[in-house]
Amino acid sequence: MNSKWIETLRALRVMPVIQIEDAKDAVKLAQVLSENGLPAAEITFRSKAAAESIRLIRQAFPDLILCAGTVLTPAQVDLAVEAGADFIVSPGFNPTTVKYCQEKGVKIIPGVNSPSQVEQALELGITALKFFPAEASGGINMLKSLTGPYGNIQLMPTGGVKPANLMDYLAIPQVIACGGTWIAPTAAIRDNDWETIANNVRETCKLVNA
Repeated sequence: MNSKWIETLRALRVMPVIQIEDAKDAVKLAQVLSENGLPAAEITFRSKAAAESIRLIRQAFPDLILCAGTVLTPAQVDLAVEAGADFIVSPGFNPTTVKYCQEKGVKIIPGVNSPSQVEQALELGITALKFFPAEASGGINMLKSLTGPYGNIQLMPTGGVKPANLMDYLAIPQVIACGGTWIAPTAAIRDNDWETIANNVRETCKLVNA
C-alpha cells in the first residue's frame, strides 16, 4: 500500500466497519456517513448483500473511501473489485488471498495478531496491516509489543475498539486508523435508524478532533 493510501486512512482516523443485510440501505447509509463527517466505509462480506452494496455506494458516491472487509478468498476479491472497492481488508493472513491481490495489483490490508503473521506479511512486502481481533488479542499492550520489533508496520486495529478506548489506540504512532464497528450497527441499519448512526458519526468525529 503506497503512502497516499496510508495518509488517507490516517486522516480519517476511524474506518466505519459495516455489515449490510439489504443492499437497498447502502446508499442512504453512505449519505449519512458522508454528511456527518466520515466519508468512508468498510463493507464486510459477512452478508450476501456486500458486493451489491459496494456497487451502489460507488455509483452514488464515487469519491467515498470504500473498501471490502472480511474478504476470505480470491473469488471475493474479484467480486469486491468489480463492484468498485478501493482496497481489500481481510481478518487474517491468508497467503493465497494476499498473493492473488498482489498479482492483480489490488491493495490489501491483511489481518494479523502475532509476530509470526507480521513476519509473513513483511516477507511479502506488506507493512499496512489490520490488527484483529484487537481487544481479544491483547489490545493496547499487545499492539505496543508488536510495534517494538516491527517499527515499520502500520496498523488498523479492529475488534473491540470503541469510543472508550479509541484514543488510546490512536495515540500509538503506528496506528493509522481504527476499525469502527460501533458506528453503524447492523440492527440500526436494518431498522433505518439513521439518526442514531448520524449521532455515532458526529460523536466519533468530535472525539477524534478533540
